[in-house]
Amino acid sequence: MRRRDFLLAGLMLPLLCACGRDEDAVRVDLSRREEPTMRQQPRAVTYAYLPQYAHTVSYERHRLLLDYLSRATGLTFRQVFPDTFEEHVRMVERSEIDISFSNPFAYIRMAASGARAFARIIEPSGKPDFKSQIICRHDNKELRTLADCRGKRWMAVDQSSAGGYIYALGEFYDNGIRRSDFAELTFAPGPGGKQEKVVLAVFAGICDVGSVRDGAMDILRDRIDLGQIRVLAESKAYPGWVYSARQGFPPETTARIAQAFFSLDFKRPDDAVILTTAGMRGIIPAVDADYASVRRLAEKLGLDATVGGDE
Repeated sequence: MRRRDFLLAGLMLPLLCACGRDEDAVRVDLSRREEPTMRQQPRAVTYAYLPQYAHTVSYERHRLLLDYLSRATGLTFRQVFPDTFEEHVRMVERSEIDISFSNPFAYIRMAASGARAFARIIEPSGKPDFKSQIICRHDNKELRTLADCRGKRWMAVDQSSAGGYIYALGEFYDNGIRRSDFAELTFAPGPGGKQEKVVLAVFAGICDVGSVRDGAMDILRDRIDLGQIRVLAESKAYPGWVYSARQGFPPETTARIAQAFFSLDFKRPDDAVILTTAGMRGIIPAVDADYASVRRLAEKLGLDATVGGDE
């Protein structure tokens, strides 16, 4: 016991020395307590670009735009990167993507789960619509008209790609060519970067014809000789890419984002940099009815525009 008391005294001695004689004792009322509260950070608005290009391209294209939106709205944005068109559509359905930037066909699929268009872009052409380009190698002498595509190998971007598949399919259909007329119809493999993969497949001779949205080949200008690629035909023009908000997203927040979009002016140099980097010239209001022509095309082609539909 004496040994234990000696050790205890040794431990207490520094504490006793620390308490000077001139220091007042502090009384603590343990009956009064405050529960600590965790301050919750506001949830970031999730934003996704339909993965027609590689994720790095998607990020770089929209990084400046998201920085602008954060400054203009006071909201926090987080860009997310679905690997496939189908995953993008599903993530909107599950409320994992708040604001979607997508092609018109993907939009009408998402609209089936309650998403609603609120803005659309002015394309780099200066118009609010775009086309599909059906391409082949420049030196392919067998391909002069669309009729020559019968019996050939066609690679498209994705089954939900508007410019990379559906608009081209509509052009083939109007010229009496059906999917069964091709020796092979394949879609670009892997996640992201599908527009580039179609152009590269045509360039390498992996397929005879490919379909991409207009403007997509410019992404590869520094990688391949685009003079070796020829545009065989173009589709009709359909409404351009669309911004939509998922079902249940606060309307007042959508309005703040929309106002920031509509305030961008291509005539202002700083805004022009933001818009050009994102591959657009402006952003204008949109409503669901703007995409009626895409719904009619899907119906004519027998494509299922509901969530989960394949073709």
